[in-house]
Amino acid sequence: MLPVRFNRSGNLLYPFALFLFFILLSGVASAQTKVDYIISFPNAVHHEAEVSVTFSGAPVGKPLEVRMSRSSPGRYALTEFAKNVYNVKAFGENGAALTVTHPNPYQWDVPEHRGEVTVTYTLFADYASGTYSGIDNTHAHLNMPATFMWARGFDKAPVRITFRPAVSDWKVATQLVPTNDRYTFTAPDFQYFMDSITELSNFRLREWKLNWAGKTYTYRLAIHDTATDKEVDDYVEMLKKIVPEEIAVFGEPAPYDYGSYTFIACYMPYVFSDGMEHRNSTSLTNPSSIGDRAGNGRRGGVQRNLGTAAHEFFHSWNVKRLRPVALEPFDYERANMSGELWLAEGFTQYYGPLSLRRAGFLTEDQFLSQLGFSISNVINSPGRQFFSPVGMSQQSVFFDGGVSKDTTNVQNTLISYYTWGSIIALGLDLSLRTEYQNITLDDYMRTLWQMYGKVMKPYTLNDLKTALAKVTSDPKFAQDFFQRYIDGKAVPDFGPLLAHAGYDLRKAKPGKVWLDSELGDNQSGVVVKNPTLIGGPLYKAGLDHDDIITSLDGQPITKADDAQKIVDAHKPGDSIKIEFVQRGEHKSATLVLTEDPQLEIVSYESENKPVTDAIKKFRAQWLGSHATTER
Repeated sequence: MLPVRFNRSGNLLYPFALFLFFILLSGVASAQTKVDYIISFPNAVHHEAEVSVTFSGAPVGKPLEVRMSRSSPGRYALTEFAKNVYNVKAFGENGAALTVTHPNPYQWDVPEHRGEVTVTYTLFADYASGTYSGIDNTHAHLNMPATFMWARGFDKAPVRITFRPAVSDWKVATQLVPTNDRYTFTAPDFQYFMDSITELSNFRLREWKLNWAGKTYTYRLAIHDTATDKEVDDYVEMLKKIVPEEIAVFGEPAPYDYGSYTFIACYMPYVFSDGMEHRNSTSLTNPSSIGDRAGNGRRGGVQRNLGTAAHEFFHSWNVKRLRPVALEPFDYERANMSGELWLAEGFTQYYGPLSLRRAGFLTEDQFLSQLGFSISNVINSPGRQFFSPVGMSQQSVFFDGGVSKDTTNVQNTLISYYTWGSIIALGLDLSLRTEYQNITLDDYMRTLWQMYGKVMKPYTLNDLKTALAKVTSDPKFAQDFFQRYIDGKAVPDFGPLLAHAGYDLRKAKPGKVWLDSELGDNQSGVVVKNPTLIGGPLYKAGLDHDDIITSLDGQPITKADDAQKIVDAHKPGDSIKIEFVQRGEHKSATLVLTEDPQLEIVSYESENKPVTDAIKKFRAQWLGSHATTER
């Protein structure tokens, strides 16, 4: 399938009359192309919207090809938004019904028209997130690719959209360009429109300004939440500390197209946890309110919401402007594969918690816990033998929002490029700080920004290596780092690197026995709940998910707790007999117990080790605030 790249009509080298002749001969309409949307919500309680889109200036004599997107920026797997569209109709400029054909699942063609076509349809949307849309009687959270049809050949056409709210107190939060009508907005072209997530609700708006190098930047929080006004104000104060920490990394604010950046936050019980970057805004959805100080598991609390905001805001430089060639322009007709997501997402994953630590919103222990989890996850994953960070990035088209009905082997073959990329960033940051004077990962990011992001020049993998050679003045270091840790599957030696900051990387549970799958209770006995891991004791003994363990070390077992007690009574290296049922067949094997490989990072203080002035200085330069005063 061809990517969504369209040709411009006409050639000004022709004399005007000849040019007009060819226009008419080819059946191209002389009117300027433009796109006008109207969206209303007469049946919001049942999660429906009615959408009308008028395409003006379509080539006469050629079918108008109207599409629903199959992918969305920031998500790399296919999403097939067309499944939620029905009642598709088309009309000419005089209101007469036009014939509509449906050549494939994502496309509707209007074979005959006079250059202006209005398409109407009903959209169902009940999954409010950064990827999908959600509509009910309290709000409409709209991701544009999940909501709006578009037409081939209109990628450069200006867009105008009018929202007709379901409730009179709904306002509009968006990066789209406002007009004199508070419900009508514009976009310069197709790509900008599709990247402009929008929230309609009775949200609260907070705004602050930052002066930098003679320019004023406006930051806004549009928040749909049950929190009190004071809790909203407190959250804004937190964001006001995060923003300058991340500006300091790149040396300047991102050049927002219309001078403002909007955090569009919907923290309501019926949305889904997600964050999605956009060029001049971000979508932040979470069922946990910022008023939830204690948190609610993985989803919860103000700190998690703040962490997502920090991650997505960093994207306003990294990936929205500093972009890999593979994602420029984004193609809405296919999955978008990139081998550079270890940097686009992984480095952002590193800087999110780092920015929170620098701003004072993560304790040292919390920050170290996150780093330790990521390092342990990557070092101990069997997936490293199958793909490099580049290869893991390319797997995103299957697993970043992708749905598989069949069982996969991701426990053994996949490492999140977020996680692996974050420890590459950590390893590079610590390596630069220890091997070079006054050079850090911040300097590398700033160099990438100046070379590629600021000038909107999409980068290649080799460009990233070239930039590292430039910032270090050491091509050999850059070549070796990329060969080992980017193209290769090695992991930096974090022990000596972390020691410079007075931190130890060590076994989290020394001497404790570990099994490579969680065990659970089952009517038939103790079940192996997850696929076992390559190299693990259960895997080596021949067990896999859904097997039923009936006996351990000669003792019959019926409860997972009993199995755990038997295992805990042994030490690493012990061999015990295991009996189990595998797909109806009774089997026995020898289980060789191994030590829990989980790693953790702890401070020298917690181990009563001396913390030198050099260590204190290193920590301060790495983890201390980098925010500068307004310029």
